[in-house]
Amino acid sequence: MPNEAEPYYDLGSYHRRTDTTSESAQIWFDRGMVWSYAFNHEEAIHCFERALELDPDFAFARWGIAYAVGPNYNKGWEAFDPVDLAASLARARRELRLAAKGRASVLERRLIDALTARFPTGDPADADTLTAGHTAYADAMAALAADHPDDVDVAALAADALVNVTAWALWDSRTGEPAPGSRVVEARRLLEDALATEAGRRHPGILHLYIHTMEMSTTPQAALPAADLLRGLVPDAGHLQHMPSHIDVLCGNYRDSVVANLAAVQVDHRFVETRGPLNFYSLYRAHNLHFVVYSAMFEGNSSIALRAADELAEQLTPQLLAIESPPMADWLEAFVPLRVHVLVRFGRWEELIATPLPEDTSLYCTTTATIHYGRGVAHAASGNLDQACAERDSFAAAYARIPESRYLFNNTSRDILAVAAAMLDGEIDYRAGKFDEAFAHLRRAVELDDSLPYDEPWGWMQPTRHALGALLLEQGRVEDAAAVYAADLGLDPTLSRPCQHPGNVWSLHGHHECLTRLGRDAEAVIIGKQLELAAARADVPIAASCACRLDVAARSCCD
Repeated sequence: MPNEAEPYYDLGSYHRRTDTTSESAQIWFDRGMVWSYAFNHEEAIHCFERALELDPDFAFARWGIAYAVGPNYNKGWEAFDPVDLAASLARARRELRLAAKGRASVLERRLIDALTARFPTGDPADADTLTAGHTAYADAMAALAADHPDDVDVAALAADALVNVTAWALWDSRTGEPAPGSRVVEARRLLEDALATEAGRRHPGILHLYIHTMEMSTTPQAALPAADLLRGLVPDAGHLQHMPSHIDVLCGNYRDSVVANLAAVQVDHRFVETRGPLNFYSLYRAHNLHFVVYSAMFEGNSSIALRAADELAEQLTPQLLAIESPPMADWLEAFVPLRVHVLVRFGRWEELIATPLPEDTSLYCTTTATIHYGRGVAHAASGNLDQACAERDSFAAAYARIPESRYLFNNTSRDILAVAAAMLDGEIDYRAGKFDEAFAHLRRAVELDDSLPYDEPWGWMQPTRHALGALLLEQGRVEDAAAVYAADLGLDPTLSRPCQHPGNVWSLHGHHECLTRLGRDAEAVIIGKQLELAAARADVPIAASCACRLDVAARSCCD
């Protein structure tokens, strides 16, 4: 429903008829719903508030505020700081009390009643009470969806309530069974029933949630059609432009992921021009650039990865990170040092060694530790073992100063950098000629990497198997390296589905070399064809799965 008198973002064609007599209030309500489905909850609240200004008795707009101010898939109750928690609970309860007195249709009234269960009364609100609220709300929405099987909004809201019972812990990625306590099977059924309809296939909430529902499963490719339907559906919602990439990277569609996220970044630029950078949506803007870096690294595109890493670091200013509620440093600071990972990926040792520490090493504590890690790897690869050991000591000291509250989405900085510690130990021992110790450290890094809680992008930016396989090959352990690469590519059942990286150019190169050296010629031809296609988009020569393999680097320099 366009409103030519008041230009706004292009949010596509979504519309849900409500019990308001104001056409303008209806327009703002629809916008609020789209932003809610797009996880830009602050902008959603702004739209619902505008709807209320135009129709003060519009009860369903108050429901919208309460819905948007509460927990969501990316911000569960445990992620609310005490100030944010108290304010959000108070606002939601107040809006729902007022909604109970406002004008609403029968179905809207039931949705209001259902949402009330999400915000149980009684202060202080402890974890058990809030968890019980999640369950009660999910039960109420599941019942409502059963009563209204043809309503795609009810289906989307019910599925959202169900997955939030165990957000980011939906499936056992090893067995394909639901994780303990998960209600993902119920959610999946609702979403797939909706996707069987024309309305469901153009609904931003249904498509968005189906991607989340399937990405942790053993069959993420089942969501590729939904991902394709979502591309461009809501042109000015950056997070929805980005969401198909959650499936793209799991299926080896690294170029599609880069394209989706670059589109999201452009949309985000327009949003910042209007709303500024000091808001919670900055987390989502960071997420989109993070995805660009991650995906570009997998396709061997150093220029795109470096530009995205630099843009991300530039937008995470001390002013933004200084916001205390929500604690933006805990949410965002760990994105700052992504450039270090890009430089390690592409073996740019001199640049790593020259990387300066931040002025405020306390605020940028994850960044400080990551820089010491990167410098240490660079010194080890350059043969400067004394300097590498000194950087390792500095890394350990910096690591000790990182608070447990510092996160990169679903993983703590400390858990992520535990992988870095093992990697650095392995690289130093390897260049010191302590090969058994080195490979033990590298295999420990692989174990830690595999064990990180599910995240997309994965918590550790460069698969640890890429270094392990490269150094095994450097030592002539071809059979061992072949097994490492086959696992990374998902060519055997060794790894859970999220830990596989289909079609990535680095492991394709390593595996092709292994197969050739082992005389497995028929397999080498197949992998070689895949490698040719993957390498075509790389902007650097792919000589090994990790630049830490110096025998190849030395030969390349002499060719």
